Amino acid sequence: MKFPYSRIGTKCLMLIATAALQLFAGASANAADKLTYSNDWFPSGDKGIQFYALNKGFFANEGLDVTFITAKGSSDSITRVATGSADVGSGSIVALLQAKVQSNVPVKTAVAFYNLPPDSILTTEGSKLKSLKDLEGTRIATATFASSNVFWPLIVSALHLDASKITLVKVDTTALDPMFVSGQVDGEIGWMTAAPMDRESLAQRHEKLKILPWSVIGFEGYSYSAIVSDKLINERPDVARRFVRAILAAGKAALKDPHGVGESIKALYPDVDESLMEKQFIGALPLMVNDVTEKEGFGSINKDRLQKTWRWVAKAQGYDMNRLDPEEVVARSIIP
Repeated sequence: MKFPYSRIGTKCLMLIATAALQLFAGASANAADKLTYSNDWFPSGDKGIQFYALNKGFFANEGLDVTFITAKGSSDSITRVATGSADVGSGSIVALLQAKVQSNVPVKTAVAFYNLPPDSILTTEGSKLKSLKDLEGTRIATATFASSNVFWPLIVSALHLDASKITLVKVDTTALDPMFVSGQVDGEIGWMTAAPMDRESLAQRHEKLKILPWSVIGFEGYSYSAIVSDKLINERPDVARRFVRAILAAGKAALKDPHGVGESIKALYPDVDESLMEKQFIGALPLMVNDVTEKEGFGSINKDRLQKTWRWVAKAQGYDMNRLDPEEVVARSIIP
């Protein structure tokens, strides 16, 4: 008996090809989408939601494979996302508004982690800085790419100070805290969320930390946020939406789990102090859970509040308010 080898061979090849295509399609569907996330600062608890999202599986639940790189401030982080070194990241909405005016960066914000500003002058109890009005005659350190630098001219102007009598020392982020703690400067421009680390460092020198918040002059608006490249939004909108969903879900869970935040950062960066990471996150909670959050929800970006934030930026930098519609920096299309 003869078998129709040609027919059997053809059918086998077709079955094998079909099975291979199905296997490939299934593997592609199940493969996680890769994203590079630019942190705007070195790993710290006050900026720990993205690490929590990775360690606790929020990114994985949305089919995302996220890796981190570290920038040297908000402006640097925005530049990395704008130039393609990262797909998403974190940075201040304040710095993003300024970057949009200056160079129309292809970057948008999608989640406002902080709806109150953390900007302040950090000094010591024994320093000549009793209040912000005492800044003349002092040396103040600041990170070169810190978003707080955007408002520095406004703070000086609002307090009727002579900027020429204040020595502003711009340094790398890694040198900022050591320079302050060692007494090389009278204070540093920083976020009040850095207090736990500075407090512990100063305690070793038998000194106490003093925080002079900029909010005393009425400064308010959005700050720390999640940012997304226009390229990702335009070319992979579904991935961008899943990223936003993951970060929002992680943020809401993290607010109730500060210990988990410290634990997550420790899991990714073994050299950090887990207890300190937890304290830093707890210190940042008032900037994330407050009356604004109660009205608008965690992570939301309200148009009126955004307009108010832009008004501060425009005033500080001498921009015409009509130069930018602040809505241009918000990725409404990918926000749930």
